[in-house]
Amino acid sequence: MHRIRSLKANVSIEEAKSQFAGGSLSKFTRDLAFGPLRSVAAIHIPFRLFEVAIKNGGASQTEFFALDVVNGTLDVFRFDSVPETELVESRNVLEVAVDDNKANDLVLSAVRRALYSHGFFKMRDLHLNAAALPGDLYAPYWVGLRGRSQEVHLEILDAVRRRMEGGKMRQMVSEWLLSASASLNR
Repeated sequence: MHRIRSLKANVSIEEAKSQFAGGSLSKFTRDLAFGPLRSVAAIHIPFRLFEVAIKNGGASQTEFFALDVVNGTLDVFRFDSVPETELVESRNVLEVAVDDNKANDLVLSAVRRALYSHGFFKMRDLHLNAAALPGDLYAPYWVGLRGRSQEVHLEILDAVRRRMEGGKMRQMVSEWLLSASASLNR
C-alpha cells in the first residue's frame, strides 16, 4: 500500500461504472466489440508539478503544469495555481521512471507546443523557465476491464478531467499491468 498526495477525483466509482456502461446503444456496441464490463479499479499515475515562468515580448506570466513521470507522453495538466491535493492510500500506483532533467525538458517542450498552437505569430522573443515543485503528485484514473475469457480490453477514465483516455494511456496501463503480473509470477 502506498500513501500518496493525489489530485482530488471529480468522478466516483458509481459515476465511472455508469460512464463505462454508456447508454443502451453504446453499451450494446461495447459489449459486442470488447465483451462485458468485468471490473472497475482506481489507479494513480505520478506527475511532477512545475512552476513555469513565461515571457512573451513584454508580457510575463506564471502558470503551473504537471507532467507524467512514468514516460512523459501523456497530456500535461495546466493549473492557474498550485492544485489542492489529498492524502490517499492505494496499491495501484505506477512507478516514476523519468528523471528530473528529462522531465524539465519535456514540460518546456509541451508548454512551447501549447503556446505555439494558440498562435505562432503572437510569440515575440519567447522565454520559458520551469522549476519543479517538491514532491510528486498523483492523478487518479478509473480503469474499466472488459472482455470474454482470456481476452481483456481496457477503458480508462480521467477522474479529474472527466474524460476518456486514448491509446497512450491504455498502452501505459497495459505495460504496468503486465509488469505487475510478471513480478507476481516470479
